[in-house]
Amino acid sequence: MRQKEPCVVVTFHTTAEAMAAEQACRAGGVAGKLISAPRALSADCGIAWRGAAETRAALEAALAAAGVETAGIYELVV
Repeated sequence: MRQKEPCVVVTFHTTAEAMAAEQACRAGGVAGKLISAPRALSADCGIAWRGAAETRAALEAALAAAGVETAGIYELVV
């Protein structure tokens, strides 16, 4: 059985914002990937970014620097 780990999940209003976030994170060296939004969260476009919980500050900085708007940033254990 897979062990659950804390992570940070970012949701977006549009797919374009999700794709921009992926670009910003790659450019900023923030590890993570785009995923289908978890059922517990609401994402207008159905796409979310998931990364390790310890990357939250770097993630927020990369998104802010790129001007990416988010629907929400959450810390989950999945």
